[in-house]
Amino acid sequence: MSTGPTRRAVLATGFATAASSLVGACAMGGAAGGAARDIGGSKNDEGGEVSGKVTVWSWDVAAKAMKRLARTFEERHPGTTVDVVDIGYDNAYDKITVGLRGGSGLADVLTVEGSHMPRYAGNFPSGFYDLTSLGGRYGGDFDRAAWRTVTGKDRAVLALPWDIGPCALYCRTDYFRAAGVDPKTLLTWDDYVAAGVRIKQATGRKLLILDSTDSGILPMLLQQQGQSYFKNGRVAVDTPRAVQALTLMKTLHDKGLVSYEKGWDGLVTGTKEGKATTTPTAAWWSGTLTDEMPELKGKFSVVPLPGFTADGIRTSNIGGSTLCVPAQSKNPRLAWAFIEFLLTGKANQVSMLKREGLFPAYLPALDDPYLSTKQEYFGGQATLDVFARLARNIPPVEYNEDDAKATDIMISAVTGVMLRDKDPRAALDSAARQLAAATGRERVK
Repeated sequence: MSTGPTRRAVLATGFATAASSLVGACAMGGAAGGAARDIGGSKNDEGGEVSGKVTVWSWDVAAKAMKRLARTFEERHPGTTVDVVDIGYDNAYDKITVGLRGGSGLADVLTVEGSHMPRYAGNFPSGFYDLTSLGGRYGGDFDRAAWRTVTGKDRAVLALPWDIGPCALYCRTDYFRAAGVDPKTLLTWDDYVAAGVRIKQATGRKLLILDSTDSGILPMLLQQQGQSYFKNGRVAVDTPRAVQALTLMKTLHDKGLVSYEKGWDGLVTGTKEGKATTTPTAAWWSGTLTDEMPELKGKFSVVPLPGFTADGIRTSNIGGSTLCVPAQSKNPRLAWAFIEFLLTGKANQVSMLKREGLFPAYLPALDDPYLSTKQEYFGGQATLDVFARLARNIPPVEYNEDDAKATDIMISAVTGVMLRDKDPRAALDSAARQLAAATGRERVK
């Protein structure tokens, strides 16, 4: 079974950082003051009926899914039109940021990645409709980590989560078998390192692929431990957990277990060529494997991430998106009705997983029998079930309007440790001082 997103969609949900600085760099603008309006006060809400037209902005497989389901929505709501426009990921955040700054020109519904939504909410607090009165009741139905990304100041709900990227460890079973290592025994990251040494001795293959120009798996390792670059509004990049995460990465490098490849293409090509025996990443990687590496069918399995302790959290999150209604929407009630239809129904969510490979943030969908289907590509393993079980335990973490600044500083810290042999603790202390100075925030004590 293939649930593969396109290359660009995967970039959008997991690896792209080029657009990250746009939100942080454009914090000023016409929509940056005041508070969000309650959508329930819209004139279109009178009588509870919806009509008219809305425009939706999205990209790639997400746009494809909405175009497909928009037809069903229009059939159920005669007199409505939902125009889904694929604006392309490369241009999305330019267009959204310009529209928020200028106070005009945006669609009625916007697709925004979960990690980006808090940046927009912080920089443009009046830029979105407050969906709390209509959508707040769904909070318990969504993954906790994803729900955290859509709740703004005073717990206002500014979007609904759509898809998520629960993380696990993809393993090349043939290399593991050659080294006599069972992937299921990798309970801790120490186990992972020890297995990597053993596999490299037996096969000559390294353990994982990293890009030497970004922060690698550090954000994933931080979220696994329940934190991001910030905690309670304070800079948290030098906490003991952060030091532990970056020390693990340096250990992998020092033991010669990292293959450095350039960007997304390098990861895909390196995986195809067998340069690494594992990939610690999100559920959507399954689609890349099945779509771009059909010749490797039967050579992969999926197990939970190793933990920092044997009884620790065994997953994290990479990627995922939300849908929101900008304050300049001309038909906010219809915009909300479409979002509610798309994201709060089990059938639609499972449909989008089957057809477009979008892993649901909506928890009721994870109980569908489809997720227990055995996948031939993975040797008959029900890999979606692995991710479904892990998804319920993704730790919620804090994102805010200063994440773009943090990302730039942390890339420098990580590359200094990995490529120039800097001490992790010293590098993170320096990064924390830089980030505190750049944002005016205090450091976690």
